[in-house]
Amino acid sequence: MMNFELRSWRLDDLSSLVEQADNPRIARFMTDQFPHPYTLENGKHFIDMAAGLHPQTIMAIAVDGKAVGGIGLHPQHDIYRRNAEMGYWLGEAYWGKGIMTRAIKEMTSYGFAHLNIDRIFARPFATNQPSRKALQKAGFVLEATLKKSIFKNGAFIDECIYSTLRLPG
Repeated sequence: MMNFELRSWRLDDLSSLVEQADNPRIARFMTDQFPHPYTLENGKHFIDMAAGLHPQTIMAIAVDGKAVGGIGLHPQHDIYRRNAEMGYWLGEAYWGKGIMTRAIKEMTSYGFAHLNIDRIFARPFATNQPSRKALQKAGFVLEATLKKSIFKNGAFIDECIYSTLRLPG
C-alpha cells in the first residue's frame, strides 16, 4: 500500500499537476470543466482557485511530496446546502494502489469535521468501474443510476450517484 497525504495545493505543484492531469484516460471520466489537453495555464488557474478557498475544500493528493492527483468537496446551495459533492482524480501511474479509497475516506472525515454538511455524494460515470469500486470500499452507497444523463465525447453515458451520511452523534 502506497503512502500519500492530502494537503493544500501550492504553486510549486504546477509541473507535477500538468504532468499527471494531461492524460486522456483521466479526462474521459471528468466533466468538461477538466481541460484536455491540460496546460500550464490551466494548472496555474486551478491552483490559484484551490489555494484561495477558505476553508480548504480542494486538496492535492501527494506521494513523496509530489502532487499526483486531487480531491475536493463542493458544498451545495439553497435546499441542498447540507450536501457536498466530492470529485477526484489520480495520475495513471498511481492507479490500483489503494490510494483513492483511502483519500475518499480521509476527505469524507475532513468534510464532516470542517463543513456544515450531513451528506457527501459523488457522481461517477457508470463506465468508470475503478471509481465506483473506490467509493464502495470507502463506505459510499449507490443511490441511483441516471440513464444517459451524461453526454461526453459524442456519446451518452449513464451516471451513478453514490453517497454517505454523517453518522449521528
